Amino acid sequence: MSYRQFRPVPQILLELPPAEQQKLYEEVMAILKRLDWTDVVQLTALVMGNASLQQKLAGVVMNYLSRELNAKIQHG
Repeated sequence: MSYRQFRPVPQILLELPPAEQQKLYEEVMAILKRLDWTDVVQLTALVMGNASLQQKLAGVVMNYLSRELNAKIQHG
């Protein structure tokens, strides 16, 4: 991927149409609804304290971008 084509993931997510944002939201919530949390502070603490959960959520986002947008993900 050339530098000109590079866009950070947060930028891509913000530019998604509402319907696509909803699809991704539903995929992420399928994981998060299994957790016991009552507010965003508690949810953040749960996610930040659990490397496995972080990997699952990152995987959902990467798979979504690859599958739906044909994006090539580079990290590191």
